[in-house]
Amino acid sequence: MFMKTRILIIDDDEKLNQLLTTYLANHGFEVISSTLPEEGLRMLEREKPGLVILDVMLPQMDGFEVCRTIRRQSAVPVVMLTARGEITDRVVGLELGADDYLPKPFEPRELVARIQAVLRRAHGNVTPPVQNFDGLTIDYPKRQALRDGEVLDLTTMEFDCLDLLVRNSGQVLDRDQIMESLRGIEWDAYNRSVDITMSRLRQKLKDDPKAPRFIKTIWGTGYMFIGKTSDDLV
Repeated sequence: MFMKTRILIIDDDEKLNQLLTTYLANHGFEVISSTLPEEGLRMLEREKPGLVILDVMLPQMDGFEVCRTIRRQSAVPVVMLTARGEITDRVVGLELGADDYLPKPFEPRELVARIQAVLRRAHGNVTPPVQNFDGLTIDYPKRQALRDGEVLDLTTMEFDCLDLLVRNSGQVLDRDQIMESLRGIEWDAYNRSVDITMSRLRQKLKDDPKAPRFIKTIWGTGYMFIGKTSDDLV
């Protein structure tokens, strides 16, 4: 089971905060947010997040000043967001101590990938590079899954679904959550595309739905990852 990393979002776009909160929570993160920089700094001190997502364009105090203030008191990883794409903004942000910089608009999946990369660099222990589940190996840097040592031919959609389930191991994810979390993928809500993707993923994992080792169907609700790690099998 993963320890959830707490993420603090400081962005004055309340709608974006809500969307990111839902998306990141569905990827296994705990999320808190503020639309005001000074409040965000107080939350940083009080809540001790594992990463900060920081917008450049903020009221009262811009994101660069907030980043400078954060660096005076904390080494917490910072990912900066901006609607301004000038290279000088990126350089300034990185020089002030930001760990990454993402221009708006962006794909939520890219933000998750950057968060994971920043956390790996910062801590090295947020997501193990390779995880083993009773014959199933997931290699995150290579975005590969192996069954008994054999590389599986997974599509991007299938790997992302597997990744989402594993990061929420032991939790039931309904179809709406899966579609919301993988929003960058073209889903057709009317043709059971989530179920079809899960069926194909199971076939490639050689996972019998009647006696599952990895993906369990919760009838009428959704799916849950039940794979056992090597520690669980001892």
